Amino acid sequence: MRMLAEFFPEFTAVMDNMDALLASKNVLDEKTFQFICLALSIKARSKPCVLKHFKGALDAGATMEELSYILALTMREAAGADDCWTHDVIGEWKQIVLGGVNCECRK
Repeated sequence: MRMLAEFFPEFTAVMDNMDALLASKNVLDEKTFQFICLALSIKARSKPCVLKHFKGALDAGATMEELSYILALTMREAAGADDCWTHDVIGEWKQIVLGGVNCECRK
C-alpha cells in the first residue's frame, strides 16, 4: 500500500474508509475477530498481518493452545482445499499422461 499511498491516494483513502466501516459494524468479540484475521493472514501469506493478528489475539486474551489450534486448523483447511482443487484439475490424469490435454501453457 505504500506505493499506492504515493501514486493512488484515492484508493488508499477508500480502503481506510472500508476499515472504519468494518470496525463500526463489528459484531464479533475481539478474540474471535483476531482469530479469523490470523487465519486469513496465514492463507494470504502476509507476514505483517500474521504478526499483527497473532499479537492482537494475545492482547485479546488468546492462549498459546488456542493460537496453536488456529494454526493447525488453518493448515488443515488449506490442505483440504488444495487437495480438492488439485484433484479437480488433474482428475483426468490418464488423458494427461496420454497427451490428451489442451492447456494454454503449451503454444
